[in-house]
Amino acid sequence: MMQPRPASTLALLREAANGFEVLMLQRSHQAAFLPGYYVFPGGAVDTIDTHPDLMPWLTGHSEASACQMLGIDTDGLGYLVAAIRECFEEAGLLLALDDDGTPIGADHPALDEDRHAIMHGNRPMADVCRTHALTLPLDRLHYIDHWVTPPGAPRRFDTRFFVAQAPEDQVAAHDGRETIDHCWLNPQRALEEHRMGKRQFGAPTLTVLRRLARFDRLDDALADAQRNRPQPFPTEPWPARKNGDLVTLDPGDAAYPEVRKRDPQGYGTAEATIEPSLWVRLGEHIWRLTVPNPGVMTGPGTNTYLIDDADGALIIDPGPYHAEHIERLLTRTENRVRAILVTHTHGDHSPGARALKEATGAPLIGLAPPDDGFQDTSFVPDHEPAHGEWMTLTESRLKILHTPGHASNHLCFLHEGERMLFSGDHIMQGSTVVINPPDGDMADYLDSLHHLLEEEIDWIAPGHGFLLAYPQIVIDLLVTHRLNRERKVIRALRKTGPAPLDDLVPEAYADAAPALHGLASRSLLAHLLKLEKDGRATRDGEHWALR
Repeated sequence: MMQPRPASTLALLREAANGFEVLMLQRSHQAAFLPGYYVFPGGAVDTIDTHPDLMPWLTGHSEASACQMLGIDTDGLGYLVAAIRECFEEAGLLLALDDDGTPIGADHPALDEDRHAIMHGNRPMADVCRTHALTLPLDRLHYIDHWVTPPGAPRRFDTRFFVAQAPEDQVAAHDGRETIDHCWLNPQRALEEHRMGKRQFGAPTLTVLRRLARFDRLDDALADAQRNRPQPFPTEPWPARKNGDLVTLDPGDAAYPEVRKRDPQGYGTAEATIEPSLWVRLGEHIWRLTVPNPGVMTGPGTNTYLIDDADGALIIDPGPYHAEHIERLLTRTENRVRAILVTHTHGDHSPGARALKEATGAPLIGLAPPDDGFQDTSFVPDHEPAHGEWMTLTESRLKILHTPGHASNHLCFLHEGERMLFSGDHIMQGSTVVINPPDGDMADYLDSLHHLLEEEIDWIAPGHGFLLAYPQIVIDLLVTHRLNRERKVIRALRKTGPAPLDDLVPEAYADAAPALHGLASRSLLAHLLKLEKDGRATRDGEHWALR
């Protein structure tokens, strides 16, 4: 597996009429990594960032204090220096102090003479500092986030994110090579433009923007970053059991987050596979039992979740009717079922609910099936909950969230104590969600994902697959994936339209195997309907075109 390279990123903030703004650079459209995306200045840590000649020109941190702040054993100074150096190369802004301890201004000779020399490797930062008697104030950088690129990306980085106030008298300028544009954006505005599809941001960038957007004043944002340091992103392998054997999982493995949660001491006792019909404990009152209905669309099977409380039990998504599965649920709950909850009424999630109700008398809670021919019409809810409604047991509370998109009647259930979201098919592990019109709606799906970002969630318990950690990042990746596909649809319309759906599929899904184009056409239709709703596309009979 490709090992991630150490890297640093620096979010520079400045005062503005609307509170404060953050500097964003647009990457070249030819870049191998995040082409066309807006990012903070940053890049890989280089050996020159820890060269002994540079050490006399650093202030504000020692190697020991830098490592302590970052939660690492060695090379802490390298991350801090790289953030300053890369910002200078990519944005033309240099966080440095003159020999009298004042920040350098726009007329300092280093800004004109040395930027390109450093950028092209012709002059080390140590030489620049020595020539101009500059010191780099490392304590002005506040550590705000940590991100490791998942396996499979063309490049992988172990990136530390920092935030600092921009030099007041310097003017930003993108380098014209790796970055082709720059702008200062209010964080709230940046998030809104992402949601509208106007600018592309990567998931870790969105995480930092979302944290900054909580504040109206620059000083408050900096104080928060200084006070609340991020949890380190896990990078170490973890032991687990697989088919009876002891194995080692890497952070990119699907089972890794769940295994670490279930076996935090690393004894190697947690299973790295999902075995249908076996009870798995996921929290103090939360258990999972997977239906033995594996398949292309269901993965290892449909997950049924049990909240086993002193006040009774709640069952979420009984799955398809499977006699042995129903019997296992009844045996475990001993007729203490308070309610049977259903995320949506597709055939792999709800048909078992009717048999459970007949055996226990417990009420069915969910939304009635829409009339589109693909639903379980045997599900007749006793209660149709409102968005934001709560269910309360002695030791557990569930918040009910209406999350249309995959299905118009889709619900998610958020366990308050564990901060665990039972996501049904709204968020899946290892695959994207099918959005199949007319009941599936892409605009509703994206809106529902954005609304989930407003909830306090630590874990996602999907309808298929393992627990998912870092829910905000998971959601950001899902949104980014859909918006990237939308841009491909727009390019296909621009190149081919006006055109019927079948003519657009090969262009919009050129990266998908032809055997998948039938399924892709349903997703394409969902995107086109969203663009039509947004006023960006129009149709004349069977032909679609950009408006």
